[in-house]
Amino acid sequence: MLWEDRYTKCFLLTRGNGMKKFKGYIVSTILISCTLLLGGCGSKSEKWAYAYEPTKEVIELSDNGKAQYKGNNYTYTQDDNFIELKDKSGQVTDLRYEMEDGNMVLYEKSTYTYSGEQPSDGIIGLWTQDNGWSYQFTEDGKFSEENIFFGHYTVDEEKSCIRLMYDDPIEDAYLYYSLDGDKLTVDYPWPMVKLEDAKG
Repeated sequence: MLWEDRYTKCFLLTRGNGMKKFKGYIVSTILISCTLLLGGCGSKSEKWAYAYEPTKEVIELSDNGKAQYKGNNYTYTQDDNFIELKDKSGQVTDLRYEMEDGNMVLYEKSTYTYSGEQPSDGIIGLWTQDNGWSYQFTEDGKFSEENIFFGHYTVDEEKSCIRLMYDDPIEDAYLYYSLDGDKLTVDYPWPMVKLEDAKG
């Protein structure tokens, strides 16, 4: 075999091996990119349900700043005390929450109307909703909730917090509240359970 032929054959073999390695590198790069897109680059979310209904999602918080709450879509920001939900119109809903040992207590707002001629000072009196739900607070520190649960209460006016101590073997509840004329708005605590983490 002539020297030129040997040189040409060697060049072609070397070039072919190099192209195979280059193609292999491209394929590997594509595979790694796909893996990252499908696995590690998707947004991670936390889903929570009421403890009394542990399979039905109530709120989902994604690390891309999007949230779902009771079937509605929002963007959100979060600090140590509040989750701020904003809808497409710009309306903001603040949800108070507390975390303890990885468990969440989510506070949801309900507004009650004073039942009587005029509201008394503070929370004393009967407060009702159209659906029949009610709170009644007496001057001697007793309360009634929906006229089903009874007990004693104390008020921390500095923190705007009502502590309900039930006669039944129920854990004490802490309600944050605000007063506006004949309206009483309470943030009621709901223990939540975390559903399995999901990636979107």
